[in-house]
Amino acid sequence: MSSATELTKTAYDILKVLGKDAGFLYDTIETYIQDAQKANKSELVGIWQTIKSDRKRHMLLRFQYLDVLIALYIQHTKMLP
Repeated sequence: MSSATELTKTAYDILKVLGKDAGFLYDTIETYIQDAQKANKSELVGIWQTIKSDRKRHMLLRFQYLDVLIALYIQHTKMLP
């Protein structure tokens, strides 16, 4: 297996998780927060907001690593004949 193939699989894994996180962060969790608000569960609202904040932070880490993978891929392809 070539390093370019491994890089592609790694990038795919990150992109797949980013897509799932985006759906959760910008769709699903908002519903959970609204449900907790409607039920007057302020502690639960806080928990969901904390989870949302943590997921955003993790998403940013994946974006940063994806940038590294892209740079490595570009560098690798420039070295090919």
